[in-house]
Amino acid sequence: MYGSDSVNEDSERTAFRKTEKKYKLYYDPNTKSSKRKKQPRPVDLSEVIDFKSISESFATNSDLPSGVSKFECHFDRPVFCLDDCSGFYFIPAALSIEEQCRLIKESLVSFPQPPNRTNHNAFYGAIPDLFDAAKDRRLLVEEEKIPGEDNSISVNVVRSHRWACSEELDPSLCGNTCKSISASVLLRKLRWSTLGLQFDWSKRSYNVSLPHNKIPDALCLLAKKMAAPAMSVGEEFQPEAAIVNYFGSGDMLGGHLDDMEADWSKPIVSMSLGCKAIFLLGGKSRNDEPLAMFLRSGDIVLMSGEARERFHGVPRVFTDTENAEIGALEKQFSGENDICYLEYIKTSRININIRQVF
Repeated sequence: MYGSDSVNEDSERTAFRKTEKKYKLYYDPNTKSSKRKKQPRPVDLSEVIDFKSISESFATNSDLPSGVSKFECHFDRPVFCLDDCSGFYFIPAALSIEEQCRLIKESLVSFPQPPNRTNHNAFYGAIPDLFDAAKDRRLLVEEEKIPGEDNSISVNVVRSHRWACSEELDPSLCGNTCKSISASVLLRKLRWSTLGLQFDWSKRSYNVSLPHNKIPDALCLLAKKMAAPAMSVGEEFQPEAAIVNYFGSGDMLGGHLDDMEADWSKPIVSMSLGCKAIFLLGGKSRNDEPLAMFLRSGDIVLMSGEARERFHGVPRVFTDTENAEIGALEKQFSGENDICYLEYIKTSRININIRQVF
């Protein structure tokens, strides 16, 4: 995932890594029997900052815990800050349930569409209509064709992909050889997609020459509105690129810095959708112990200025019924036409983070 580093012996000993391991999903070894469902190992969540509770308490009696302040600005909902981290803003329940559902649908259907790139591009090239193919239980068939009549010489192999139903996998219809993988597996293995200016993961830089779709106008307007608390007076956020991360059960995003944009004073606008997660905000060194906080569906985090210089990551996503906290999404996706979205989001988290590149 974006900016995650390989784990080595030194990083295992850092304060950030120790906290990651504290909250990471581990299963109880005593429940691995085939007759019993694996149970997550209990984790102490008493030190995790809960901005939902903070917001509710503040609305009732104007109380705030030590180290947390309410940011005074002309905004239509409460914005909270951390006293020792300039440039960090947390907006609980910033997105309406309707906005959340719309963004979940777009994240699954339209955001991964070519020419936008995904993690699948490196192995399969551009894959159109992945979500619809998964819904229809189709297979992605890779065909290898050797041109010419003499197939004894394996030269100039042509590889192509197409969607197919299982009954179409007659070898006589698949060229010389064919392999297949189900669209539902590919959907579950979707880890990121990029909107707007495309990020070159191999070079860790933006490649303006890569074809791309413009960030949708509605998402641009939403990002501009939500970025306002972190912007200087008279300035407007300019959304130019976005990275959409997809998390399943057991997935995590290792500690990293988002440092590829030109101007760190401009915020990254990070939108959470789906299952609840834990977010770690550390310091400028991995040896600084990070703060842990809950991220729920609809929450927005802004990181600008000093906050951009701090390591951060997501060590845990809660996909169990007790802790996922997606009841409102389940009600909204209860219709027959939305069951496919419900099945996905019940065990997943989506994060959309929007950047001003230049």
